[in-house]
Amino acid sequence: MILPIVAYGDPVLKKAAQEIDQNYPDLDKLIENMFETMYQAQGVGLAAPQIGESIRLFIVDASPFAEGDDGDPACEDFKRVFINPVLFDENGEEWGFEEGCLSIPTIREEVQRKERLKIEYYDENWDLYEEELDGMPARIVQHEYDHIEGVLFTDRISALKRTLLKGKLVDISKGDVDVNYKMRFPKLKKKR
Repeated sequence: MILPIVAYGDPVLKKAAQEIDQNYPDLDKLIENMFETMYQAQGVGLAAPQIGESIRLFIVDASPFAEGDDGDPACEDFKRVFINPVLFDENGEEWGFEEGCLSIPTIREEVQRKERLKIEYYDENWDLYEEELDGMPARIVQHEYDHIEGVLFTDRISALKRTLLKGKLVDISKGDVDVNYKMRFPKLKKKR
């Protein structure tokens, strides 16, 4: 089932999410719905807060970044479910890349992130992993991890750029934006 993606301005996007355990109700179905929702919206990652669930869960499928002449081969088979992840040991040079977000459609800005990280997480079968990532897979994971910490990519750009984007961000929160996927807008005025 395709779920509505929560738009910028909803409080769920700005709060740290809670850990879950193996008894979380219908987790398999939630993960399946998240992948279906992400693919329909042509995303490469989706965090549970983006569908209104304040839990420490996100999914990624970086395969679109493996395509083309300048594609990253590390992204080809990088499809994962991250439950209760703990990100540690970010290191390396910071590098800029123009990021976007399904919760903030039509806006893309360059974000600086470290090139490498280590992360510990459970997968959908509750198997525990510790992984070292670099390049584009690391960036995608950092972006989605930010979501479960209540951080948006717009929080990582300069105050000046945020000020310049303020009008567009308000428009997004009101639903005044053209998107081709289902969204839930926090400040959308209901018609009487």
